This record gives sequence, structure tokens and C-alpha cells, in this order.
Amino acid sequence: MNSTSYSSIPSDPNVKPLESARQSPLNTRLRKLGLATIVVLVGSGVIASIVLLLTRHDNTPKHRNVIMMISDGFGPASETYARQYHGWREGLGTKSILPLDHIHVGHSRTQSSSSLVTDSAAGATAFACALKSYNGAIGVDPKKKPCGTVLESAKIHHDMLTGLVVTSRITHATPASFSAHIDWRDKEPQIAEQQIGYNPLGRTVDLMFGGGECEFLSNTTDNSCRQDERDLFDEARDVFGWEVVRSRKEFDTISPESATLPLMALFSPDHMSYEIDRDPTQQPSLKEMVQKALGILDDKSRKSDKGFFLMIEGSRIDMAAHSNDPAAHFHDIYEYHETASAVIDYVKDHPDTVVISTSDHETGGFTLGRQLGENYPEYKWNPEVISRVRNSSEALARVWNEAVKSDTTSTGYLRKEIIANGLGIEDPTKEELERLANWKENDEDISALENILADMVSRRALIGWTTHGHTAVDVNLYAYGEGTEWLRGSHENIEIGDFISNYLNLDLDDITDRLTTGWGKEEEDMEATIDVTAQISKHQLYHD
Repeated sequence: MNSTSYSSIPSDPNVKPLESARQSPLNTRLRKLGLATIVVLVGSGVIASIVLLLTRHDNTPKHRNVIMMISDGFGPASETYARQYHGWREGLGTKSILPLDHIHVGHSRTQSSSSLVTDSAAGATAFACALKSYNGAIGVDPKKKPCGTVLESAKIHHDMLTGLVVTSRITHATPASFSAHIDWRDKEPQIAEQQIGYNPLGRTVDLMFGGGECEFLSNTTDNSCRQDERDLFDEARDVFGWEVVRSRKEFDTISPESATLPLMALFSPDHMSYEIDRDPTQQPSLKEMVQKALGILDDKSRKSDKGFFLMIEGSRIDMAAHSNDPAAHFHDIYEYHETASAVIDYVKDHPDTVVISTSDHETGGFTLGRQLGENYPEYKWNPEVISRVRNSSEALARVWNEAVKSDTTSTGYLRKEIIANGLGIEDPTKEELERLANWKENDEDISALENILADMVSRRALIGWTTHGHTAVDVNLYAYGEGTEWLRGSHENIEIGDFISNYLNLDLDDITDRLTTGWGKEEEDMEATIDVTAQISKHQLYHD
């Protein structure tokens, strides 16, 4: 197969990447969109603002920065939940306002090319490539051909600094869609190879903070997820010059002035912990990682006189919703808002920077107010139930699972340590105790145990869920900074990628051409015959 197709991007350290190109023209997709809009809106009084958007690049400052924030799996009902719970907890009542409430500009429509309900891969590819693709697609179009991303064009065309900060694996669907080109999201070992630099474009990422070191470790190493003996940490250092940090202690010693790019800091074999469980001595919070990343990128940007593109993902909001865990869901939402507050403060002090925050989709079918039986429901939900939870259902499920495996279970331990101390529940029912005690005998996996524990909290709080997966919901869109008024209203998610392309004067088509050079009709026809919609990812199976 041709060496430049998405499925055979070279992993050979001797492969020579393409050299950077000169500055390219304005993104053609947005130019066409803007001109079409002008025709429709003649005489409406908004022509001037559209023309300003299209011509703004003529007066572009020396450099611009874009901070793209993605709240994975975070829908409008979850925003209401976080605001109301925060108001209850702080005694603010209806005066409760969260940081993103101040910069709400509209909504983003989320469907993918293969379904009315998108997954994270297609959702992130829409932002990154400004095109719709199928569920599971990582930086590829519906025919599985690579598509140029805003991160890659920022690096290749303008030599901008680029970064990814997430609370999932760094190889997970969202960060991967900005930095790799793979036909299926589960191919994370290959995604890791591309992220460090084994890519036709060469290395395009300067900074990566998050989890997921297992995808970089040799299979001869504990906690490895790879099927081969390659140690990508060693290859990243030796071949591409990466500085590699793998502990909180090392991370804390990094200062903006002392940091050397490219820099990666990965803190766990798999995901970062939920905020409710996070051990601050082992793992930094999302806010801490973002503040460190902004400090480094700001310092290097000023010294090089280059702008930066930073993608931030509150990944675990989604994962808590997959487990239908309302307490963990809140804590990760709140941490995302605190991070957004820090980012907004940065933008206020740097008028050459914009921040865009939105979700790829909603997860869980979350509702406030739940009808538990046939009786007409009360118009209420109970925040005090959430306040008593001390651990996520994911963490508690791991503890109970280990007790079952080691045959050290007892009803007393279950009632005290898991239910009372962990969930804050003093009145478990006989049926609930039996479900937990017999969980393993029913041949259910650990995600089923998470769901049982989470439902005990949700029922008492009168919080409802309709699914452990995603739902088709228009998600909130937030933006702050010069020019972001264009984002007011309702937009397809691909228009966010178009806005970034225009703001930074990118050329995604040129990057796509570089990635697909040599792509032949034979490969295109072959890939188009594969039914990707029939496939199920590990994420869908295990909510990971």
C-alpha cells in the first residue's frame, strides 16, 4: 500500500518528514461560506461585519494565539446541574454564575457524517479538519483519507507553537484527531507514534500533558498497552528531541523559563483520575496543567515572536457520564470551569488571543428530576445527596473488585467502606446489597459494577440518565476575544474549525494535499467499501 496513506504512515525513524512551507492563502472553505452568506444577507445590515471577518487577515497582528477548549460529553443539562449545585453548596441560590456563563455565545450542532449521534473522534475531527466524518475517524474524511488539521497548519505554515492538554490518554480520540490520521480510534499505539513525529509532516506537536503512558511503553514493561517491544519514550527523546516527564515531582520543577520544547508529561498508565479521586501528590489537576502549559507557551512565544495553538480537553466529564456517576460528573465539570476562568484571565491580558470552548457531544442523557415509580414525580432534585459522596463509582468499583478477587469481601466492609464512606449512603436497600454482593456471579464486567454504585446515588438525588453512551444534543458554545462575535448563534461544529482557520490564516487544503500525496483511485475505492458504521470501538464497549 502507498506509504502516504492514513493506514501506513511510516513508523521508521529514518523516514524524512516534509519541510515547512511558506505562509498560505486564507482558508478557502470559509471564504466560500462567507461569500455565500453575503449574498443571502444583502440589505440586512450585517454585510459590514461579514466583510470585516473576511478581510481581517490584512491587518493581522504579528502573531495570534488560539486556545480551543473541549468539554467532552458536556451538555446543557449538565451545565444547569453544575450551576445549581454550586449555588446550593455556596449559598448563592439563583445568583450562582459559573465562569463560562459570562462568555456564552451560542450553540454547536454535533451530528457526524455516519450518524445523527456523534462520537468523540468524529466530533474532534470536525473541529480539527473543519469537515464531517464518521464515528471513529481520527483526522480522516469519510473515505478514510487524511485531512489537514488546524494544529498541523499552524505549525507547518506559520511555525506556531502547538500543545495538547487533556485528562484522558493523550492518544484518546479528541487529542488524537488534532495530531494524527488513523481510520479507527482504537489504534492508539499507532496514534502515539504519529504524535511524537512519525508522520509525513514530521513532528507537529510541541507540548503534550495528560495520561496514557501505556501506549508509549514496550510490551516488556509493566502497564504497557503495546503489542511490540518499541519504547516510544526512548524514541521520542532520541529521534525527535522530546523532553519526557513522568512524575508529579518532575512536573513541579518545570518553569516556563527552564522548559525545553518539545515536552511531554504523562502521569498515569491510563487516564488521569476523576477530580473527586485525584491524588494531588501524584497527578496535577487540569487547571494546573493548563496554567503550566500557558506559562511555557507564552514564554516561548514571546522569545520566538510566534503565536501558539493550544487544545485543552476536560476528558473525564464524559467518562463520568458514561458511568452515570453524578458526583464525579460535577467535580470534573467544576474543574473545567475553574480552568476556563484561568484561560479567560489569560486572554484578557493578551488581546492577540481568543478562547473557544464547546463540547463534542452530550453523554448520558442527563436530566435533573427523576421519576422513580408510577406516582407523579416531585419537581425537585437533591443536591445534599451529591455533597455526601467521597469517591467516584469508578474508584469504588476497583476497590470492591479487588476485594472480590482476593476473597476478602464481607457485608460489613461493603456497607461501611464502599457504601457509607464512599457514597455517603447510610440506608442501602436489601436489593442493592444483593446486587453488589452477587455482581461477579452474574458475569458482569467492572463497568456494570460502576453503574450499580452510581445509580444508588442518582436515585437518591433524583437525577436521571437515559444511556451510558452519547446523545444527539446541540451543545453550548462559548467564546471570548477579538473576532469571536462571528460565533454568536447556532453553528455546525465544522464552522468552529473554519473560524480558527480564518483567524490564524491557515490552509487546511494544503496540509491535506501533503498528507495524501500519492493516494490512488485503487486505495480510495477499497477504503470506501468498508462499512465503518458497523464497527464498535472499545470506548463504546467499555466507556474508556
